[in-house]
Amino acid sequence: MRSGSVIDHGRLLDAIGYEAELLVEVSRSGSPEAAVPTCPGWTLSEVVRHVGSVHRAASHWVLHGEAPRRWQRDPVPGQTVQGYLRDGAEGLRDVLAARTPTTSAATWWDDDPTAGFWYRRMAHETTMHRVDAERALGVESSEIAHDVALDGIDEALLLWFGHRLPMLGVTGTRTATVAVAAAGCRWLARMTPESTVVRRSSGAEPDEVDAVVSGEPEQVYLWLWGRQGPSAVSVAGDHDAVGQLWALLRLATR
Repeated sequence: MRSGSVIDHGRLLDAIGYEAELLVEVSRSGSPEAAVPTCPGWTLSEVVRHVGSVHRAASHWVLHGEAPRRWQRDPVPGQTVQGYLRDGAEGLRDVLAARTPTTSAATWWDDDPTAGFWYRRMAHETTMHRVDAERALGVESSEIAHDVALDGIDEALLLWFGHRLPMLGVTGTRTATVAVAAAGCRWLARMTPESTVVRRSSGAEPDEVDAVVSGEPEQVYLWLWGRQGPSAVSVAGDHDAVGQLWALLRLATR
């Protein structure tokens, strides 16, 4: 299985800065203590702080070649969480821009030990939490570009379903295969009581599947991350198999 982004990494680097700025602006429009339903127990301020902290942690992975043990997890005295986030995003973008996506870098996925892993991971981390903030405040959501959303679908399935669940030792309760389709792209996610595996499918050959989930890239992307309900996507076939896929992703991404 080939790892890595399905779009140009420059688009992902741009997305980190763009999405961080959107999160900064939306967070200024509501109470910092506003509850964020998609991140139970977190406030709006905590979501912004979290993203700023994760950006700094990613920079440490790249700069020091190891998982961080200590880093600036919180704003310094007198610094707003928005300023903390913006500084972290700018620092991360500088670190990544100084390296090609194929430059070796420490990551937590053995299949992709490159700086490109962090381009991708931080682009989608920032995008999803921007959506969380918008939902918390009930404001209109900014669009997610089709190519970014397709890359997010790929990451959700290959990294979180195909890698994170095995890391956690979590498997399905029944055997089923679900195809996920959007904008001409297709993935096959197979769940058994022993494993969870996924692969990209060309669609050139017929696949034996129990169900197919399809829709616009943005909607499928958000659905996989639990930010859209079941009505956001089309389901053909075994709804229970699709429910198992969705539930497993909730365990992977919590």
